[in-house]
Amino acid sequence: SVIVARDDDGQVAILAADFPRHGGEYLFLPGGRREGGESPEECARRELREEAGITADHWRPLGAYAMTLDSTARVHLFEARELALGPQQLTPTEEDFKLSWWPMPTAIQAAEEGRFLLPAGPLALLLAERTTP
Repeated sequence: SVIVARDDDGQVAILAADFPRHGGEYLFLPGGRREGGESPEECARRELREEAGITADHWRPLGAYAMTLDSTARVHLFEARELALGPQQLTPTEEDFKLSWWPMPTAIQAAEEGRFLLPAGPLALLLAERTTP
């Protein structure tokens, strides 16, 4: 699951970390893989709380998409609103994740510039922006 978490001002939670194997610092949205028996939304709620320290009262699915042609795995995209902030709960492999808040147009510009590590984040940003109720 990948989550676009937007605060009351429309700012988006963006994570950044250094990925030396991929050439430096990249941006990404909170998210991760499901753990035993979780639904996609339960996974999204857990990952948002762990990686960004955020809980949300309003969740909106943005779709589910195949990750590769060689796998049946799907990435589920969500928008989270009505946020409450708390501490990040990072694992040792996530300890350098830096959280910041960006205006949506700036986040989309960063996606257009290729600053995101994985394609699901930019797709989620575009879908959240274009389908805002």
